[in-house]
Amino acid sequence: MTGRKRKMVALTAAASKLDVNKRENGKESTPKKLIHCESDEAEQSRYFTPKTGEQLRLGEEFFKQPCITLAKAFLGKVLVRTCADGTELRGRIVETEAYLGGEDKASHSAGGKRTERNTAMFMKPGTIYVYPIYGMYLCMNVSSEGEGAAVLLRSLEPLQGQPIMRQLRAARRKEGAPQLKDKELCNGPSKLCQALNIPRCFDRRDLASDPEVWLERDSKSDLAQNSDIVSAPRVGIESHGEWAKKPWRFYLRGHPCVSIRNKEAERESLSGKVMSNLGSSDVQSGTGQHNVTRTSQEYN
Repeated sequence: MTGRKRKMVALTAAASKLDVNKRENGKESTPKKLIHCESDEAEQSRYFTPKTGEQLRLGEEFFKQPCITLAKAFLGKVLVRTCADGTELRGRIVETEAYLGGEDKASHSAGGKRTERNTAMFMKPGTIYVYPIYGMYLCMNVSSEGEGAAVLLRSLEPLQGQPIMRQLRAARRKEGAPQLKDKELCNGPSKLCQALNIPRCFDRRDLASDPEVWLERDSKSDLAQNSDIVSAPRVGIESHGEWAKKPWRFYLRGHPCVSIRNKEAERESLSGKVMSNLGSSDVQSGTGQHNVTRTSQEYN
């Protein structure tokens, strides 16, 4: 086991006090400084606002939407990951991608293909789909209505627990790397999995009922409704021909935590060229792909 892997296992265990598929291929050393899920902030009442009793957690009805509609509905919602001691790590969703399954050649479920890996995409809406990429990173998706359809969570705005997020991210970075800014903690699909300690074993869990990870409305902000939503081509699927041009990546215009901006798509949405209601059969691809090349910066 390499030093970096030993460090990650120890930090993850201390952060959540959960057994999240720890590797057993060697002895683990204890790092000099462990992460503890403790916060100076006042403890929040789970799922409810303290003053009004208003329920914030989104239930299964929220996820019963067509894939593209759900991808846009996620924007502005808050992803919450709770530690064993009740401390919460929180991030507001600012960027998503829709993968429609079936005819969508860029989807893991293209052609209706079911495998052991993509089973969660065919489960009920709200099912978490966590898959590995490049053999060392993870991405988190959520199933929607539609056979084999799911939404990729691409970027978050950190809201709570940034010191813990920073240490979890640092465990996967080279020693001596500069400290990450808040906007860099979750600005990529794998980065948010690292920062919120989303492990592979969360695959096939129900986001509507799971006690360790869930989605909430933000009672303090209506960010998505007060911001322009940019529709741009998805990232890193250039080999899929016309499907790489479908504007099924959605993000909040001007938000600093978006992973990659597409300036051409932003100009077109401002001029009214991007349709407001997108569907799998009637989307016209007039959006360019400037500045959308996937790089390792999305993951490190």
